[in-house]
Amino acid sequence: MSNTPSMAASPLTRAVLEIDEYASGLGWDQPARLFALVDTARLRAEQPSLADRLGLRDESDSSGLTPIEQDEIPAGKPLDEFLGTIAWPDAVAGCALTVERLMLPPSAEASVPDGLDEARLAKWVAEHPDRQEVRMTVAVLRDGARESALRLREKDTASEVLTGSDLVPGLAEALTATFAD
Repeated sequence: MSNTPSMAASPLTRAVLEIDEYASGLGWDQPARLFALVDTARLRAEQPSLADRLGLRDESDSSGLTPIEQDEIPAGKPLDEFLGTIAWPDAVAGCALTVERLMLPPSAEASVPDGLDEARLAKWVAEHPDRQEVRMTVAVLRDGARESALRLREKDTASEVLTGSDLVPGLAEALTATFAD
């Protein structure tokens, strides 16, 4: 995860781009992946052996966040239900999720047939000629900060990754809820 732009505006943006780069290296058609975000300086101070295993020897960046991939998300369990079961320890500053989905342009919204259940809607979207495959990486911090990166399969280069804090607001809210008391 070393080719992430170092000029990214914030540690959270850098973490999102680092996770996007990592996911890109795994290829497409991957399961969703969950990451804890920990303060890099705190990790170095409190768990130096783990920091060494993660390659975090350079102490020049004291404001960074280190993504730590969590166990695999259970197959077959809806993502929203799974996220509702998560509680993070205090050492975790934030979390991130990368997930692939199909999306349609806003112009297709008017042509969605009425009365489709979730399975039929998913099939309709999968068969739509204007569908796009997208990988979304969304990260949030305990303080409410959020960042997202979107990568289209048809434009699968680092220079085409879109970033912004409100690109996937529903997923950001679901991740934020994992920090609720």
